[in-house]
Amino acid sequence: MLQSPEPKYTPSTTPANNYTPVKPATVPVEQATIGRSLVVKGEITGSESLYIDGRVEGTLSFPGNRVTVGRNGMVAANITANEVVIMGKVQGNVDCLDRVDIRNEGVLAGDVITHRISVEEGAILKGGVEVRDPQKRDQKAQSQGQHNQNQQSQAKAAAAGAGA
Repeated sequence: MLQSPEPKYTPSTTPANNYTPVKPATVPVEQATIGRSLVVKGEITGSESLYIDGRVEGTLSFPGNRVTVGRNGMVAANITANEVVIMGKVQGNVDCLDRVDIRNEGVLAGDVITHRISVEEGAILKGGVEVRDPQKRDQKAQSQGQHNQNQQSQAKAAAAGAGA
């Protein structure tokens, strides 16, 4: 067997690991999961995102968060959320503050109210769609806030007048 005439380098000490892993600056997304074998009936609410790969019947309320129906998910419920992604089957109305995304194998049988909607080729949507203007929603929220403040001011003035 041939060996090179140069001596092989064998370190006497192992080099110190100077690498420090960098933690990501973003906060990890909190997400609850309903697994494939679970069946849930009733009202489900939460303040984190929800991934459904099982079966849900009832109502889902996740304002400000995302509800994702996985490929194995079967939902018979009205859904209220900031964003809804459908890859499985949903039977019920969807009220979405931002966007509804129905992927290529997704099925939605129900009415949709949203600001943005995406339906991929191969997806099924059976129901009505209402696309709202987000600026009108903001204006409506502001006018309702001002209306509530005016009512509170009038109530305080009436209470002050009655106490005098």
